[in-house]
Amino acid sequence: MTVQHDSSVYERIQASEQFQELRRRYRSWAFPMTIAFLAWYLLYVVLSGFARGFMGTKLFGNINVALVFGVLQFVSTFLIAWLYSRKAAANLDPLADELRNEAEETVK
Repeated sequence: MTVQHDSSVYERIQASEQFQELRRRYRSWAFPMTIAFLAWYLLYVVLSGFARGFMGTKLFGNINVALVFGVLQFVSTFLIAWLYSRKAAANLDPLADELRNEAEETVK
């Protein structure tokens, strides 16, 4: 059975101060973090292409700067995901839960 929802409920929620605060909180973290990660990634790519001598510098054994930077790309990806999950649980999820409950109550 398909339930039809009145779009005005969602439009009202989207226009609410709570929803705007949720968007502000999300964007204030996601946009700067995305820019920082992309800058970090592009630094790796640019250095790999134009600073071959530096990237080929051996640190110990057969481990060079490029390999360390490559591994740090994975580490930073997992770190960002972990930080986001903590940020969302503390600052985004409670507000999103309130909005969801409000929408569910209105639709019933």
